[in-house]
Amino acid sequence: APEQPCAPPAIPSQRGGCGVAGGRMTDTRRRVKVYTLNEDRQWDDRGTGHVSSCYVERLKGMSLLVRAESDGSLLLESKINPNTAYQKQQDTLIVWSEAENYDLALSFQEKAGCDEIWEKICQVQGKDPSVDITQDLVDESEEERFDDMSSPGLELPSCELSRLEEIAELVASSLPSPLRREKLALALENEGYIKKLLEIFHVCEDLENIEGLHHLYEIIKGIFLLNRTALFEVMFSEECIMDVIGCLEYDPSLSQSRKHREFLTKTAKFKEVIPISDPELKQKIHQTYRVQYIQDMVLPTPSVFEENMLSTLHSFIFFNKVEIVGMLQEDEKFLTDLFAQLTDEATDEEKRQELVNFLKEFCAFSQTLQPQNRDAFFKTLSNMGILPALEVILGMDDAQVRSAATDIFSYLVEYNPSMVREFVMQEAQQNDDDILLINLIIEHMICDTDPELGGAVLLMGLLRTLVDPENMLATANKTEKTEFLGFFYKHCMHVLTAPLLANTTEDKPSKDDFQTAQLLALILELLTFCVEHHTYHIKNYIINKDILRRVLVLMASKHAFLALCALRFKRKIIGLKDEFYNRYIMKSFLFEPVVKAFLNNGSRYNLMNSAIIEMFEFIRVEDIKSLTAHVIENYWKALEDVDYVQTFKGLKLRFEQQRERQDNPKLDSMRSILRNHRYRRDARTLEDEEEMWFNTDEDDMEDGEAVVPPSDKPKNDEDIMDPISKFMERKKLKESEEKEVLLKTNLSGRQSPSFKLSFSSGTKSNLTSQSSASNLPGSPGSPGSPGSPGSPGSVSKSTSQMAAITTKGGLVGLVDYPDDDEEDDEDEDKEETLPLSKKAKLESS
Repeated sequence: APEQPCAPPAIPSQRGGCGVAGGRMTDTRRRVKVYTLNEDRQWDDRGTGHVSSCYVERLKGMSLLVRAESDGSLLLESKINPNTAYQKQQDTLIVWSEAENYDLALSFQEKAGCDEIWEKICQVQGKDPSVDITQDLVDESEEERFDDMSSPGLELPSCELSRLEEIAELVASSLPSPLRREKLALALENEGYIKKLLEIFHVCEDLENIEGLHHLYEIIKGIFLLNRTALFEVMFSEECIMDVIGCLEYDPSLSQSRKHREFLTKTAKFKEVIPISDPELKQKIHQTYRVQYIQDMVLPTPSVFEENMLSTLHSFIFFNKVEIVGMLQEDEKFLTDLFAQLTDEATDEEKRQELVNFLKEFCAFSQTLQPQNRDAFFKTLSNMGILPALEVILGMDDAQVRSAATDIFSYLVEYNPSMVREFVMQEAQQNDDDILLINLIIEHMICDTDPELGGAVLLMGLLRTLVDPENMLATANKTEKTEFLGFFYKHCMHVLTAPLLANTTEDKPSKDDFQTAQLLALILELLTFCVEHHTYHIKNYIINKDILRRVLVLMASKHAFLALCALRFKRKIIGLKDEFYNRYIMKSFLFEPVVKAFLNNGSRYNLMNSAIIEMFEFIRVEDIKSLTAHVIENYWKALEDVDYVQTFKGLKLRFEQQRERQDNPKLDSMRSILRNHRYRRDARTLEDEEEMWFNTDEDDMEDGEAVVPPSDKPKNDEDIMDPISKFMERKKLKESEEKEVLLKTNLSGRQSPSFKLSFSSGTKSNLTSQSSASNLPGSPGSPGSPGSPGSPGSVSKSTSQMAAITTKGGLVGLVDYPDDDEEDDEDEDKEETLPLSKKAKLESS
């Protein structure tokens, strides 16, 4: 069966609901809200304005125009198409489809205005204004056209107990055809048929006629699937709704009837936490609850084919909620009493719990509002003092009340985090840190008793939203980011990190149960977010409080996820490539816990193994010189045997090249001569890195650099190398005797088979072979070894004659991996062309 193209909504008559904040215009007859149906089959409010109909030259026809009452802008311009199906519902609503999957609705404040526009539409289409729909919803088949001509209306059987089966069959047979559905709906409306059916329902119950009750179930369910607002208005009226629910209790597929009416009348109790004086509002609340119950509990879950047939039911509930929120929001006495009782110390716990639950449901209903209406809603709550009230509630002992208050707080943060931030900064001037709203939230997160920490996860998400600079405002005279982050690090950060600091006083976590590990992982997640987004605030905090060292204690946790959180925190810091952080890491030897965890992990190939290797690989690829030197000087002995990846040997090579350039600064000037020869380059180095190398200054030179004799070196090369020389000099002054001995042992010890280091002068005639150990950088007697005559400021005469450890067919190999042969040709083509440009650069300088 073809699907109904338009699912008309049930927009309730506007009892002030069409209005917006501020004064009302005097002409309310043509005052309308414009709605469009979104992809989720929910109605979006496009604004409030005044409607008119006139001829539009551009559209070549009579059109509906809606101009916004706020600024006169055009909200809607829609030509009245002669073939479009317009529907009038509830006396104040006109619905139509502008195009496929684009439904529109005008909700009028007054019935008279709706009737006027409806007459204009019917006049253009040549229809009688007494109809509720101007066209058939879809093009029916030829057979249905013939049926329509021969029988313009659908005649229902007389509503009698003996004919219930016939009625049920008629309803079931009409559902697949849009045309027959339309005729059936009109017949049910015009003859007051639903009330007659409900009278028979009472008879069947009195007689315990189960067969008749089963037929009534099928009939009422079928009427729901007709998707007609006019029918829902009858079924959901005060006098009919309980009988409709009663009919739906007798599902033929169930062996025993359900007790829905008993639940609604005896179990479900309506509590007026604050007396509601408006009878219309009270009736609307009752109706909405019952209709929601029908949708969620009574009606069976619709099949794929029936899902769109209940769209009007969804719309009915949606617009009821919109109207309830609007009516409550306009009742200032009601809201004033609500907040007064919430914060009154004399209010007993049970009453306060009811008040908080009401406010939570009130906020949940507000999610149905459109953005502009939601703005007005939350501004009203803010003016009423919702944030001070929440602060009082969160300080109470009742866990259920605090939980509901947390949910309300989440609505406020998601809606407007700036409003919350402004409040907490103002209260900080008057209150102690212990009772600040954000600190109360942090404490509730830390003290969450749920084994899975469900509440803590929610609260951590809210804290992350509050400290996220992306949603902070910036004005000409002040920045919210600077002010709020200054406040947060001064008044709140110590509360957040307290569990972390308390648990890391020793060399391993003092408490390592699952719940504590989960909590610390949440705290680390937020701290990692701060490292990425807060720059100097978090940097000062980490360095002054020695936070990273405490975090890395968690690398010893038995819970892998917590150890990985600690590692991720350090990885985020290293990723910033900030020398302040790097000096802090080196000074405190903060790679030690990571190396220990790596060694304890053994040969297992798991996430811990991969994450640690990735961190060292990042240091190698990004050539973070200070960290490279620190790792090799202090941890090479522990890492040198790791040969299943080339990361650590690559770090060692970086270090050696760095030391060679440091100890022989004028050696770099020989590059242009050496580049006339073919040379090998690290096969894993990316091509774009290689391109960057040729465009960088001399102090950025990496592996594979040519060596220029001192006489050929341009004068300004010494200036270029000076920053690195000074940096390395400072490092040398800090080295202890123990490090010197270790370095000499490491560098002059056995060489890995994967490394073949070669250095050469510019011409073959100058190539001389010496022992590989004697002239390796850092070995005894080499120019760059600690304590040798060579220093960054002076170059030994032996610089121009370097050891040639490996030569291969005239090729001088700086780094040669055993599996490089297959990539030889590619490297040759690239490397032979590039040195020319570099040589030109040196000569021009």
